[in-house]
Amino acid sequence: MNSPGTTGTPALDDERPGSDPAENGGDGPPSAAVRVAGLTVRHRRTTALDAVDLDFGPGVHGLLGPNGAGKTSLIRVLATVAAPTAGRVEMLGSDLRRQRERSAVRRELGYLPQDFGYYPGFTVREFVAYVAWLKELPPAAVSGAVERAVARVGLADRIDAKVKTLSGGMIRRVGIAQAIVNDPRLLLLDEPTAGLDPEQRVEFRALLRELGRTATVIVSTHLVEDVAAACTGVTLIEAGQVAYRGTPHSLAALGADGHEYDGNAIERGYTTALRSHRTATATGAGR
Repeated sequence: MNSPGTTGTPALDDERPGSDPAENGGDGPPSAAVRVAGLTVRHRRTTALDAVDLDFGPGVHGLLGPNGAGKTSLIRVLATVAAPTAGRVEMLGSDLRRQRERSAVRRELGYLPQDFGYYPGFTVREFVAYVAWLKELPPAAVSGAVERAVARVGLADRIDAKVKTLSGGMIRRVGIAQAIVNDPRLLLLDEPTAGLDPEQRVEFRALLRELGRTATVIVSTHLVEDVAAACTGVTLIEAGQVAYRGTPHSLAALGADGHEYDGNAIERGYTTALRSHRTATATGAGR
């Protein structure tokens, strides 16, 4: 099983959002939108997630980790597009092992995968409306919901343009619009800022902070600066295990004094946490 603070330099517990008994073997807070226990995902002979225990409540939570660490596997399970090999997943009070409850969760869910599929011949309005229909929004509410979602990502002036005429960064923003069209209680974003220019990333971070006031937002990213600017909590995953949990502030504190690694404080903290976890894992394996 995984537990927070396995880096050898534990997170600052008094600064961690949602620090609670669930992270120490208890039952967890009643407000947690996501709880996973013993979550294991295997792809043939590769273990992508290894008996992971996690919970997430309202706010914006950053998932960090190297390529192949298991971040996308976790997001895909939470998005109900992949089934776990073992373990228990509860989201929005529903047990995902039950088909009826999975269907109910999907209506309350927003999801942007790393590889975002779309219909190039649709206009932006048509495509986002199609997703709203999939989410079973009331027909009378669809038009307004679509226009609000598209405006929030800064594409109001391109709402009737065909998706195939848009730039890569604009298409990514269409993906974000379709993910938020139903005002989801749980929003899952896998590398959402890929293709966005610096100004768009700043605007997107502001949108994340706004969404996190009322929803649980989980963002998988390689960009620690996005986590520092927008997230209330951070989880570092390494080789299918939870290597670190804390806040951006506590992660940066790990790198505040040490200058053996290049980069800013949070980048150094990320590297320190990652390497501490690897050392602890290797030491444990050698016993």
